[in-house]
Amino acid sequence: MTDLELQRLVEHVSLESFGKQFKHQATFNSRLRTTGGRYRLADHNIEINRKMTEEFDRSVLIGIIKHELCHYHLHLAGYSGKHNTPEFKQLLKAVGGSRYAPAVTKNYKYVYECTECGLKYHRKRKIDVRKYACGKCRGKLKLIA
Repeated sequence: MTDLELQRLVEHVSLESFGKQFKHQATFNSRLRTTGGRYRLADHNIEINRKMTEEFDRSVLIGIIKHELCHYHLHLAGYSGKHNTPEFKQLLKAVGGSRYAPAVTKNYKYVYECTECGLKYHRKRKIDVRKYACGKCRGKLKLIA
């Protein structure tokens, strides 16, 4: 999905679910790691985590878009767009947006397993198994993947 397709999807969801136009810009932000999206107060733009389209289906993406549009429309209407306000909770429930984004999988290259207790360690970088031991039982580690 491109930024232009995302823009059109956000505009469509805004008209369909909120009955209001989305007049600003929606883009993907590959730097987002732990959130599904972000509404920027300064310029009213919406940024979406690209991994939400790669790892999950379209319904998850639409739920995240509805969540960010709740922030957008409440802020432009003069209300607080914070998560804990009754207005936000009521609007989010009314449009069926997602409260939380699903967890994104991390890219671990190496998997180590303890030979004693079987505990698995997921690591991005390779470690020296002669130098490190299991943190639970002090057993030897072996590379399994």
